[in-house]
Amino acid sequence: MEEMTQSTLLALFAHPDDESFGCGGALARLADEGHRVVLVCATRGELGEISDPALATPENLGEVREQELRNAADALGISEVIFLDYRDSGMAGTEGNNDPRAFSAQPPDVVVRQLVGIIRRERPGAILTFEPNGGYGHPDHIAMHHNAMAAVSAAGVGAYAPDQGQPWRTPRVWWSVIPQQALRGLRDAMVTVGMESDWAEELIESGAGWPDDDVDLNLDVAAWADKKWRSFEAHATQFGEDSLFRRAKDALGDAILGQETFVLAIGDKEPTGTLIAPPTGTPS
Repeated sequence: MEEMTQSTLLALFAHPDDESFGCGGALARLADEGHRVVLVCATRGELGEISDPALATPENLGEVREQELRNAADALGISEVIFLDYRDSGMAGTEGNNDPRAFSAQPPDVVVRQLVGIIRRERPGAILTFEPNGGYGHPDHIAMHHNAMAAVSAAGVGAYAPDQGQPWRTPRVWWSVIPQQALRGLRDAMVTVGMESDWAEELIESGAGWPDDDVDLNLDVAAWADKKWRSFEAHATQFGEDSLFRRAKDALGDAILGQETFVLAIGDKEPTGTLIAPPTGTPS
């Protein structure tokens, strides 16, 4: 069997800024370590916030956010950004969920086929995506989780979509997670800077967040904090002067910039401390 170097990390997310908030430090670290980092984004975040009306309008927000993502990708050292060209679904229960173009409304077989083609082309050493609840229940995050996991399985099956390339079994699949202790830290930081913290309290009381004892990798990304912060700042429409992360940056400390947490969904947990496995995998 042909030996592969497996130096690519494929990140599968839903909106511009998903790549920065949960795993920007990890992506920057991998890029600096010489890995190819490829980001797939399902939508252009057309239903996101507009922090300053001088930056965008509802009509052109998707176009503006695409460029913001490209700027953030440059800050992190991401090699390629791929858009799946679906529309933002908006938060759960909003009218955007009913748009036929919405990502969360797409037939899974259509999205899975797209992702399989990308996986087989990139042949990644690891894939990174959302955990099953998408962090906080966003319909697009949940849809990407399910489609990504289905695509990982389908990509290794030779009989599935042979026109999408040669089969590939990705040796490691990671979920980016928000530990419950991080939510508690977020609540405390909001209180420290005098911000209303009711929504954080509601998340904590609902049991949101990943159980602290079930995290597989706490990755130190402090050396890449500046790059991660620049990627935040690139998302100007979502990251205005009143943003929680701007106002509570110092109070949050390592909880936002210095450490990121992951769960290993598929693969060998050894060696610890790295997202990409050693170059031992081969084509299916």
